[in-house]
Amino acid sequence: MSINPDTILLSALLAGGVAIGATVAIERFGGRLGGILATLPTTIVPASVGLWIHQQDPALFADAMHSVPGGMLLNACFLWLWRALPPRLPSTKRSTRLTLMVVFSLSCWVLGAIGLVTFQGQLLERAIGLAGYAWGLTLAILVGGLWAARDPRPAPKGRRKVGPVALLSRGVFAAAAIGTSIALADIAGPLVAGVAAVFPAIFLTTMVSIWLAQGEDVQAGAVGPMMLGSTSVSVYALASAWLFPQLGPWLGSAGAWVLSIVLVSIPCWMWTRRAPRSRDD
Repeated sequence: MSINPDTILLSALLAGGVAIGATVAIERFGGRLGGILATLPTTIVPASVGLWIHQQDPALFADAMHSVPGGMLLNACFLWLWRALPPRLPSTKRSTRLTLMVVFSLSCWVLGAIGLVTFQGQLLERAIGLAGYAWGLTLAILVGGLWAARDPRPAPKGRRKVGPVALLSRGVFAAAAIGTSIALADIAGPLVAGVAAVFPAIFLTTMVSIWLAQGEDVQAGAVGPMMLGSTSVSVYALASAWLFPQLGPWLGSAGAWVLSIVLVSIPCWMWTRRAPRSRDD
């Protein structure tokens, strides 16, 4: 498998733009709507198209896409840590608490990713298809997101204006992280590619930047909707594995994107609106 450098660059640039847009959406619209908007399928779109164009093997492409739900489940757990751990951190400087959160959450993600790739590789070695496994994980993400989003936790809008330098730094960090992860996946094979394509660079950038700019309450309130909304990425990947061989990468990606929005993002937004709203939300 070889991914064209243009695909890596496009994914990185898109990730940078999404990271800026995601944090602005959460700060401006509050954690509920902003959290759903922040999890629309984005960087995975050029990554999936690039994998298909430069691989031309439906079986390997399906393996890569079927490994995405496992990565998204890791991301959902990653997000949950940003809600569950901050109240348990020592009452020290905000920068120290943030450093602890970043180190612990990323360490958990990396360890989980290593275990996930190993497990998925064993399934393939035993000629066990990943399709049913992928659908099961997608259902687990959905159930976990529904549970997390049922919590009427306040999800207020941000109150502090963020300058252009801070916004640009968010985008640069996310672009660098996504570009690096996809480049590494190019070397390591389709299973790593599927997991690396959903490396939580945007989630991490979103959590860190909102924590710094707006405080812990705003980012914590976005966790539930983001966990729920991230199911759309898994659905996009599963739909891509089915549609790309039938329609090609361009119509296939468009169809998968529309399906993920209609079947997941819109219903998820309607679900989050059922929860009691704070006066600042």
